[in-house]
Amino acid sequence: MKDKRLVIDHIGVGVRDYEESVAFYSRALAPLGLELVAETETDNRSAGFGYKGRDDFWIHEGRPVGRSHIAFEAQSADQVDAFHAAATEGGGRDNGPPGIRTEYSATYYAAYVLDPNGNNIEAVFHGEAASEKGLRVAR
Repeated sequence: MKDKRLVIDHIGVGVRDYEESVAFYSRALAPLGLELVAETETDNRSAGFGYKGRDDFWIHEGRPVGRSHIAFEAQSADQVDAFHAAATEGGGRDNGPPGIRTEYSATYYAAYVLDPNGNNIEAVFHGEAASEKGLRVAR
């Protein structure tokens, strides 16, 4: 999609156990095409995950700050299913199995997993329908 814009360039969350979290995210994000692309030892240890070498999502050792919700875009329902399987097999806890979430839209297919730090991690395939969550603002 030529007109697609990203709202956020990258995001990071704090983790208690760095090695456990690197292993979890390496496994959970692989079905979505994301991989470990960078690590740094400065300012505690940090690991960046992304697609085609981009560091879109970071974890930072020793700085958990409460529960976050992060949704990763999937390219198909099959990717959502694979994410859920990999994440739960990799130590995540099921927080909503793969399926259509009609409260968001007629084609919102998602799965939710709690990472080892309690963050709610989602994979979502939007399909063709626009989001129906909340009230639209007229412009």
